[in-house]
Amino acid sequence: MDFLQGRSVETMVAVAVAVVAVAVGGALLLRRSKRPKGCLDPENFKKFKLVEKTQISHNVAKFRFALPTPTSVLGLPIGQHISCRGQDATGEEVIKPYTPTTLDSDLGNFQLVIKMYPQGRMSHHFREMKVGDYMSVKGPKGRFKYQVGQVRAFGMLAGGSGITPMFQVARAILENPNDKTKVHLVYANVTPEDILLKEELDSLAEEYPDRFKIFYVLNQPPEVWNGGVGFVSQDMIKTHCPAPAEDIQVK
Repeated sequence: MDFLQGRSVETMVAVAVAVVAVAVGGALLLRRSKRPKGCLDPENFKKFKLVEKTQISHNVAKFRFALPTPTSVLGLPIGQHISCRGQDATGEEVIKPYTPTTLDSDLGNFQLVIKMYPQGRMSHHFREMKVGDYMSVKGPKGRFKYQVGQVRAFGMLAGGSGITPMFQVARAILENPNDKTKVHLVYANVTPEDILLKEELDSLAEEYPDRFKIFYVLNQPPEVWNGGVGFVSQDMIKTHCPAPAEDIQVK
């Protein structure tokens, strides 16, 4: 009888372990299934419909593209970009990289802020786009992938339309409650009208004053201006970016 009781206890323990394993496995599977699959394809272009075009200035506009469903995500890792395909003024194919200003926390759509140059080949395509048109997109692209906590602080240097990849990384860092990384950004332009995403950048600086610092530099500043003047100098970088260290990265 003692032998049978021992076997009975062993059987009950084994069953209990099996039940726990199944429960944990089911929970992990459910958690994984809840993660929405990204809409991008790294090998093939996919078309996304333009649903909103907002003119910001004479040569800058925001383009919002719809994803397949209201809960779809683009699936772009932080620090990477997409390739957009269009046609220039002569009808020839053009492919150019762009970084969305939206994150995967922005469901159902993604947004591009585009500065359109007079002679830009892809600029022509964006300038001619109307709501209802489709953009061919492929990705993700790029070697850089941001990981939470990979550095203590970032020093970022950007000029003109080069702000979009910096904005993407900065926003992802700051909006993540588990990320304590600090971001220092020096952003250079010619005139105040050339500053892209200024409202969004100022909003981040106001909302995260201890973690996000921005210093604007203008080559042609207005009469009243408290930012930098001219070109970005070594002194500006030393003053407004973190000092070099193993856990500091400047990009």
